[in-house]
Amino acid sequence: MTTTISTAEGREGIRGFLSRRGLGGGRKRDSLDDLSERSIVSDSERRRRSTRFGMSVTHAFLFISLVVAGLGPILWLAKSAITPTQDTLSQPFALWPNGVDWANLSTAWNDIHIDLYFWNTIVIAGGAWFSQLFIATTAGYALSVLRPKYAPVLNALVLATLFIPGIVLLVPLYLTIVNPPLLGDATLLNNYLAVWLPMAANAFNILLVKRFFDNLPREIFEAAKTDGAGPFRLFWSIVLPMSKPILGVVSVFAIIAAWKDYLWPKLVLPDPAVQPLSVRLPDVQSQTELDVFLAALAIATLIPIAMFLVFQSVFLRSAGLGGAVKG
Repeated sequence: MTTTISTAEGREGIRGFLSRRGLGGGRKRDSLDDLSERSIVSDSERRRRSTRFGMSVTHAFLFISLVVAGLGPILWLAKSAITPTQDTLSQPFALWPNGVDWANLSTAWNDIHIDLYFWNTIVIAGGAWFSQLFIATTAGYALSVLRPKYAPVLNALVLATLFIPGIVLLVPLYLTIVNPPLLGDATLLNNYLAVWLPMAANAFNILLVKRFFDNLPREIFEAAKTDGAGPFRLFWSIVLPMSKPILGVVSVFAIIAAWKDYLWPKLVLPDPAVQPLSVRLPDVQSQTELDVFLAALAIATLIPIAMFLVFQSVFLRSAGLGGAVKG
């Protein structure tokens, strides 16, 4: 009897030890808290002065490197935008050795007509944003929520377009813009639709939105249908309000892609009066003083920087496409 009791006590002790360690055989415990506290450096090593000093030096080096690599070019461009050309060429890293030339900004704005090209860029980016968001949300809604019988075929076709290089489609798209079908002798050259329509058919955004819609709770959709909500009401009042994270991601992708695009606007917008900054700035570089050209580049970077500062929280929160719906 004594041996039996001792064996039982020993087993209970082992089970308790394993349970405390999170290693119990049949009992699975949530060990996320333990995993979150684990790192490459243990607590005992962190208490060492040499380890703390090494980690501090490493953190400082990484922080300074990221600041120099990320903010360095932007700060240099901002400095050079108000620096005379001779100072930029002779002392590129000096802080205004012969004073500040604020006239560069006004000259770039008025003489190079940055205001016109800036407005063209905003119009192109705004139209590309709306068209991509409209097509991505409606297509994703149809494939994920409505789910017609031919939805798998459409999904496969959309996915197949991702394997086609964009350069292969360049000539067919251009010929379609030059002589669009069903419009007779009309052409879409020098028309912003020539930029918006090809950008709207973005298979990556469609699949991204569809994937997000797939994770939305179907119980809410069924409840809305029971209350009499139709497909449009379900899309506008239920699906879109629950999809703000993915809408933010698609918006950022769409605007940045339209803002920096060069080749396609260069082909379909040959008239300088309707061209964006990304097309006009390289064309006027050879005809402009360096200080004025750098001022124009600095003005052109204002909107992307402002967009990042405004939408960084939305983009970072929604980058993982999670947290929008709680189980």
